[in-house]
Amino acid sequence: MADPLAIDVRGMTKRFGGRTAVNQMDLQVQRGEVCGFLGPNGSGKTTFLRMLCGLLRPDAGSGTCLGYDVIGQSEAIQREVGYMTQRFSFWEDLTIAENLDFVARMYAVPDRRRAVREGLERLGLSRRRHQLAGQLSGGWKQRLALAACLIHQPQLLLLDEPTAGVDPKARRDFWEEIHQLAGQGLTFLITTHYMDEAERCHRLAYILDGRLLAHGTATEVIRQARLTTWSVRGPRLPQLAERLRALPGVRQAASFGTTLHVSGDDAAALEQTIAPLRTQEHEWRRIESGLEDVFIHLMDRSGTQGPS
Repeated sequence: MADPLAIDVRGMTKRFGGRTAVNQMDLQVQRGEVCGFLGPNGSGKTTFLRMLCGLLRPDAGSGTCLGYDVIGQSEAIQREVGYMTQRFSFWEDLTIAENLDFVARMYAVPDRRRAVREGLERLGLSRRRHQLAGQLSGGWKQRLALAACLIHQPQLLLLDEPTAGVDPKARRDFWEEIHQLAGQGLTFLITTHYMDEAERCHRLAYILDGRLLAHGTATEVIRQARLTTWSVRGPRLPQLAERLRALPGVRQAASFGTTLHVSGDDAAALEQTIAPLRTQEHEWRRIESGLEDVFIHLMDRSGTQGPS
């Protein structure tokens, strides 16, 4: 029977000189699962992905990826993994079909022409097969990159911020494709900064300064944070936020559109602090904390700024 875990690693560590990019990371991902991998820029997400697929050798740690040892069987892992980098990394002076054919050659895909044709059809690229990759919009480049990741029929896809700079419709279409593929048994580990995308994942892993701080479903991650949040509406919210940040019991005061979210990890202390401020000038309402509230809280608690 196949291992139900596509990824099962413990203590994964990578250092660059005196800097530890990934520090004692444990992560388990079920087969057929879409796992969102979150954290601010520089938190170690890309380094971890590269260790998983054999592009970087860990300095410490052990475990398996698709049943293969992450240290001793990296070449076998690479044959079963599709890796989509942050930047478009295909040949802009080749057509879509030529790019897919080149990738199929690299993987020695049998019946290459059929594989390319099916890849074009799967991602709706057939009508654009002769278009140069350099002429594509962000959304179409994304489809080409995903088609290339799938050309050798991998079991696991590692996608590094695949929707950065892509318009909302293309992002939505991309995620529909992801869930269709997951329904067919593919496993995904996807880095993203978008909270709406995080909510589309089966499970989440949040990394900061190379350490895993939270892991579970969105509901579990929010519950684990034990954060109490109030929503505030009214005039002069920036001034109110500045005042609140200096008060005891307030962990964060962050703007969310036309409202202010005020959060703390001690419900009683927070309510006592805000009581004198709950005047008729502002509308105060206790709300369920969201993922963004939780992730801002985790960053602030560690003294780290958000993504640049």
